Amino acid sequence: MTSVERAPGIAGLAFDGREFRSTMGLFATGITVVTASSGSPHGMTANAFTSVSIDPPLVLVCVGREAVMHQHILAAGSFGVSVLGAGQEGVARYFADRRRPLGLAQFDAVDWVPGQLTSAPLLGGAMAWMECALRDAHPAGDHSIFIGEVMDLSRGDACDALLFYRGGFRQLESDS
Repeated sequence: MTSVERAPGIAGLAFDGREFRSTMGLFATGITVVTASSGSPHGMTANAFTSVSIDPPLVLVCVGREAVMHQHILAAGSFGVSVLGAGQEGVARYFADRRRPLGLAQFDAVDWVPGQLTSAPLLGGAMAWMECALRDAHPAGDHSIFIGEVMDLSRGDACDALLFYRGGFRQLESDS
């Protein structure tokens, strides 16, 4: 068994937000663009996304409560997810940029189609797409955890993943 340095208990945290972010950056994650259409569509790059359950098919995404996306998901009662492939780093950076236009104009720079069930924009060239009905929202610190039931999904031709690791984008190439 190896020795692990332990931080003091919650009352005396020995680290700050930067150190926490840096440590969490050692966990490689996939990259998604989460979208919602509540009158006016909105998109946001998110790597805090994962599956929750197979039966029923549930996923979660964490969204900052101050983010524009937070209110869009609540208002729409649904959201779309585009899982980005290795060639889509530019798309990930675009939807992470707070200076991009809002509303429908933010989608002028990308290929997309409205989801058949949610009208949420689904991005072209992605590895996979999901349309989700919002089932629950849980406050968690400065974010909300949105639980969505997957109502429809499909996969694209891209097979190489775009990852986020140590504060930067990486590519995971498939064996094929």
